[in-house]
Amino acid sequence: MENILSIGYNGLHRRVKFMRHIPNVLSAIRLILVGVFIFLFARAKYLACLIVFLTAFFTDLLDGYLARRNNWISDLGKVLDPLADKLMVIAALSCFYSAGWLPLWILLAVLIKEGIMIIGGLLLFRKEVVVYADWYGKFAAGFFNAGVALTLLKNFWPWIGMLNIIVFCIAIVLAVIALCHYAKVQVFNREKKES
Repeated sequence: MENILSIGYNGLHRRVKFMRHIPNVLSAIRLILVGVFIFLFARAKYLACLIVFLTAFFTDLLDGYLARRNNWISDLGKVLDPLADKLMVIAALSCFYSAGWLPLWILLAVLIKEGIMIIGGLLLFRKEVVVYADWYGKFAAGFFNAGVALTLLKNFWPWIGMLNIIVFCIAIVLAVIALCHYAKVQVFNREKKES
């Protein structure tokens, strides 16, 4: 009897241990969806692009929820999750610019901001400091996601007009605020504490 209980416990333990990785698996799936999005966009399959983008968006919400609810937060997830988000948005904006749907300055503003975030994040990561997203960054990401969805929807609902550009402008302003906040909290405050 004790042997049977031990086997049952070990199997359950292995399943629970695997389940801790579900948020990271979802983030990895989102990374794959970036390539799928680009592939479909190049073939002018805009409804399929919208479905892929929304799937990535909802798996992002799901992996964040699971990680926080079950305390499955990992350093890998803190890097993989925002990387998948950033790559999807940059890929979408690059596709939109190449199709003439967005002005170059929106793409450049995002690339410069993300470049600064990635370089800063790597420098901090080398010091074994993992930068995590906070509410400023989440609001900016939400507006970027809304802008991408609106840009794709504009193919089906032309009455959207310039709303997608306005949403991207709000997202860029929020992203700059988030960048300044990250610098203050993650870098300058940390240096003060270490002094």
